[in-house]
Amino acid sequence: MGKKSRQRAKSGNTTTVTLDPADLVDVGPREPCPCGSGKRFKQCHGKDRAQATDTFVMRPFEGLPSECDLIAFREIVPAGTAEVVLTGDNAGKVVNLVTLLPMAMPGLVRDDETIWIGLQTHASSGDPSRDLGHAINAALHTEPGNPVQLGDLMKEGPRLQDLIDTSKPIEAKVHEGFDFWVGENVEDPTGEVAAGLERANAAAAPTKRLESVEAAYWTEIGDRRYLRWVLPHSEDTLLDALARLHAAGSSALIEGSRLIGSFRALGVLAPVWELPAGTEAADVEKPAADFAVALEKALATEATLSTEERAARAGLASRQLTIR
Repeated sequence: MGKKSRQRAKSGNTTTVTLDPADLVDVGPREPCPCGSGKRFKQCHGKDRAQATDTFVMRPFEGLPSECDLIAFREIVPAGTAEVVLTGDNAGKVVNLVTLLPMAMPGLVRDDETIWIGLQTHASSGDPSRDLGHAINAALHTEPGNPVQLGDLMKEGPRLQDLIDTSKPIEAKVHEGFDFWVGENVEDPTGEVAAGLERANAAAAPTKRLESVEAAYWTEIGDRRYLRWVLPHSEDTLLDALARLHAAGSSALIEGSRLIGSFRALGVLAPVWELPAGTEAADVEKPAADFAVALEKALATEATLSTEERAARAGLASRQLTIR
């Protein structure tokens, strides 16, 4: 830090040090304060930052391509990967966003310098997009072959929207297991890596992403089959549309299926259908596409809900589970 960045003003026996805000951007909360007081930054000039209210962002991934897939990856998909491309000083560099990393770590830089960032982690702030931005920035300063260390969660700094090229589509890939955790030709003389992967894979519910519509995921949990579909519409608008279809007897995807409720996650709803026993993902591809057409018509309807539709809406609203 240059001498021009630090100014001292005396008042009686007290010396006040004023720092250039630009010099505080990269200072960690547990690092020594740049003013030279000997205190940690969070106990000195970073006190306001440390005590700042944790801002809650209702829809943190809004504006990103594949917003609904990213929400699904963070909340309901066991094993998946998606590549994003950075902009700015790191333009063109690829970062792999993944559902989950070993021990729910926030990130990992492999020996080949590829960056892997986890969406499902132990700790998160009120803005998951900022958490991912923090993890990516930390990964860019992490030596290859090491996990990403974050320290305290950030309440300011770049968000995912600020770091990636939002003009490029994000392709969400669902995997049968977590074999993507390890690169090729990984040495495993004790078999510990293979055993760990086997345990993780066994715990992952089989999941497939439909191809006919966006962000719809078939899954098998125990002996039951479900479709969970993350939709981008506002909650009130979507509930009205689903209520219209439900009251008309058109909310089922296929014969024997039923709309059982929805998850509320990161500002949007994810309706859930229970499917008949033995239903495979391919069996609901065309029905899901047909339902998407019917849903768009219901979304465009501006008429006041009928008595039956209001009753259907109340029932759907009562069967919501909020994920935070």
